[in-house]
Amino acid sequence: MATTSIERSPGASGAVRRFVAACSPGAIVLAAAIPFLFLHEQYLPSFTLDAGGSGVEIRFSDLALLAVLIAAAVELRTGAHRLRAGRPLWLAGGALLAWLAFQVLRPASLDDPGFDDHLISYLKFAEYALLAVAVPLVVKRGRDLTVALGTFVLWGAVATSVGVAQFFGLDVFDAWNPGWRQPSFLGHHDLAALATIGLALALTGIVTGRAGTPASPLFWPALAAGGVGVILAGSVAAAGGLALGAVALWLAARVRFRPSGRQTLALVLTVGVVVGGVLAVRDADVGNFLRFLGIRGDDQAQGVESYSQRTVLAYIGLRIAQDNPLVGVGWQRSSTPEVFEPYVPAARERFPEVVDLAFPAEGREWGVQNLYLQMLADAGVIGLALLLAVGAIGVLLAWRATARAPTPWAAGAGLVSVCALLTLGSEWASLGIVAGIPLQAATCLLLGLAVAGAAAGADPDA
Repeated sequence: MATTSIERSPGASGAVRRFVAACSPGAIVLAAAIPFLFLHEQYLPSFTLDAGGSGVEIRFSDLALLAVLIAAAVELRTGAHRLRAGRPLWLAGGALLAWLAFQVLRPASLDDPGFDDHLISYLKFAEYALLAVAVPLVVKRGRDLTVALGTFVLWGAVATSVGVAQFFGLDVFDAWNPGWRQPSFLGHHDLAALATIGLALALTGIVTGRAGTPASPLFWPALAAGGVGVILAGSVAAAGGLALGAVALWLAARVRFRPSGRQTLALVLTVGVVVGGVLAVRDADVGNFLRFLGIRGDDQAQGVESYSQRTVLAYIGLRIAQDNPLVGVGWQRSSTPEVFEPYVPAARERFPEVVDLAFPAEGREWGVQNLYLQMLADAGVIGLALLLAVGAIGVLLAWRATARAPTPWAAGAGLVSVCALLTLGSEWASLGIVAGIPLQAATCLLLGLAVAGAAAGADPDA
């Protein structure tokens, strides 16, 4: 009865209802969860549960994630075969979570004053990792992919619009000074993550489009909101990753779509404009870093400079890893004063031109601020190898979907994932281990999307 009434509905609203009715319920739940997963924690309603004397904060993003996991569990009975394509990813991801659980519960971590916070952080990290498993269960066909990516594009357009307003002086959501990079309602790294997915969708449209075929209705919003959003976020790491991701996207598209010279030029120009925009927004920081390297002038820095501080923190992280190469010092313990303080004097000697405030100290636990170096310091070579294996397997699955998937939507999912995973992989180089944030949600969703594309051939309904 409900289907009949939808089919008879006239006009655009009726077409939308018919389209939504044809999507899997799990894909609708995933789409509804995206705005909650991509919102800064300080703007999310929350409540606290008492757990053994410790308060555990539950945010609406946790409830949204729980809804997605429940929807995926409902699909598991009939859709477990869609997980088979991701078996290498599940093995590597499971091994990583098990190794990090050991890092949380090893004796040094149990004796750490911040053990409770570290445990909650690990549980949040594991919670968000389940998104990768949920996506191939709820995204089963082209309509499911469209409603999920369409929600990303629309929510990204909202976030970018807020960022543009902040750029021109609207003081909302902790806006930065007008004319600078802006956080929107996410934060810089998370805005970059959300915008990257939309931009990757637009770049996929560029290399797969055909003359005489109308572009997807999502193409122009994805291109405008994604490109401007990445520029406003002002992440140089994401800009570098975007260039790498675009190269991988083009190489993957050659296997099946054979982009023309015009399409290749459009891809290069689009990426060039975005990368140039990011460098323009970050001109002051890039200039300061060049002076720090001695490439541009030799003026002494007067305050904390972003990239010189990251260099100092990276040096400390590497020194910690050098003394604890195999198993590291324990989950998130590289930010503990008793761990990093022995290395600060050597860092001051190595970087005498950096201001004092840039160095970590008690009350200034800056952390390593690089996922890969922090994983090396916290979880050793084993932890870093498992993390890199997860990322590499995700990219390979996305590449396989591009080349072998029997349906265009699955190949498109592979292309989007190839480009966006490499971009976000670079973005993580400017942020340490921070669990339960939109950047982690985006990464895990893309890993799941890569599996969904690779698994499309196993589903006769795809």
